[in-house]
Amino acid sequence: MNESTPLEALLKRDRAVVAGGLFLLTALAWWYLFDMAADMAAMDMSASMMHAWGWGDWFMLFIMWAIMMVGMMIPSAAPLILTFATINRKKFEQSGRMVSTFVFVSGYLLVWTAFSALAAGLQWGLHTLALLSPMMVSKSPILNGVLLIAAGAYQWAPLKRTCLEHCQSPLSFVMSHWREGVNGALRMGWEHGLYCLGCCWVLMALLFVMGVMNLAWVAVIAVFVLLEKILPAGVWTARVSGGLLMAWGVWMARGIAG
Repeated sequence: MNESTPLEALLKRDRAVVAGGLFLLTALAWWYLFDMAADMAAMDMSASMMHAWGWGDWFMLFIMWAIMMVGMMIPSAAPLILTFATINRKKFEQSGRMVSTFVFVSGYLLVWTAFSALAAGLQWGLHTLALLSPMMVSKSPILNGVLLIAAGAYQWAPLKRTCLEHCQSPLSFVMSHWREGVNGALRMGWEHGLYCLGCCWVLMALLFVMGVMNLAWVAVIAVFVLLEKILPAGVWTARVSGGLLMAWGVWMARGIAG
């Protein structure tokens, strides 16, 4: 009777191992965010928000955004990551070659890390223009209205629908984009990250309307992104939400005009 090696035994539980790793990664990200929010609530943020920022401030914002993206986006990417892990194991059984699933995850997170650098830069710019409150909320009704209308309109855009369709079909994506080796897995993760970014980038800008460190709204957006990807009517979920966002933005603009 053939006995399984420790590696083979582990691979048979690959989905559980990967799912556990994703859960731990997400939990650590949210722990960091809650800890940071508690620190911000305990200190006087007005002084730190009044001075001119430098590259050190940008770096801290970048870290905050990068960890926030991990907490928000890993849950919605989990179905595709687990699909990759399953096919990866089958490839190993056939060829004996194995690539860690977390290479794929690293490629995915590289996209959101790059986005985080841009988001931190945008926040720096808004701070320089005195458009942000100490709690990182836009003080400009005009900016809020523009962001809401833009986010709502993008929910109806063809690019949004194309990217969402790729994100809604994990098996189709993995089979059509499969590449062998470490570089192949990294590139697959990067490509999926780009499609995911194409789905969600404008929604992330809404954090400036609701509060970058308003964790209730961070959670709401994260859950909404997940529902868009897993619900059969995800496209219509996006469109209905887009109409509501545009209406909200127009209402805010009318308030300014009044």
